[in-house]
Amino acid sequence: MENEFKKNKYAVVRNFISREQADFLFTYLFMKRNVQITLIKEKLIPPFSEYFGTFFDDQIPNTYANYGDVAMDTLLYLNKHKVEKIMDQPLIEAYSYCRMYKKGDELKRHKDRPSCELSATLHLGGDEWPIYLEPSGQEGMTGIEVNLNPGDALFYMGCDLEHWREPFKGDHCGQVFLHYTSIQNKNRLYDGRPHLGLPGHLQNMKKC
Repeated sequence: MENEFKKNKYAVVRNFISREQADFLFTYLFMKRNVQITLIKEKLIPPFSEYFGTFFDDQIPNTYANYGDVAMDTLLYLNKHKVEKIMDQPLIEAYSYCRMYKKGDELKRHKDRPSCELSATLHLGGDEWPIYLEPSGQEGMTGIEVNLNPGDALFYMGCDLEHWREPFKGDHCGQVFLHYTSIQNKNRLYDGRPHLGLPGHLQNMKKC
C-alpha cells in the first residue's frame, strides 16, 4: 500500500473504518444537519453561526458542511498513525471537513490549499457518488473514477492532483475529509487553531 501511494500519489483503502463507525458518523452528521436547520428556523442562533455547521460553503452553496467538528476531528486524530503507515511518512493533523451532499450538488475540478497537502475522503453513507482525480497532476484531463463504499477511503495528494465530482443524482451522501500535512510544516498544525475540535474562525487564536 505504501508503494502504491508513493508511486501514484493516491491509494484506495477499503474498510479504513468499520461499517459500524461509518453508520454512526453518517447518522450523527445527518442529525447535526437537522439540528442546524431547526436552530436557525427557530431563530435560536444566527444563520451565519458555524458552531453547528454551515450552509454557506463556498464550493457547494446551500449544502450542509462542518469544519472541525469534534467527532470528525477525533477521527482525524485517532487515525493519524494508521494514515502515516499508508502514506509512509510522519504527519501532523490539520483539520477535518464533512458534508451532507444533496441531489444536484457538484464539486468542481480543483486542487487544495497547503493545509490539505495529504488528504483522505471517507464515504460515511447514503447514495454512491464517485470521485474523480487526475494522477498525472495535469489539469483538464479525463481522470480516473473511484467508487467508495461506507467505511472506504481515498487517500490523495490534494495540492498536486486535480479532483472533482460530477453532479450528484442521489438524495444524500455523507463524506468526511481528513487533512494532514508533512511534519516539517509545523505552522499548519491544527490548521492554525489552538487545538482540534474548534471552528475555522479561530485559526489565528493564540495557542492554549
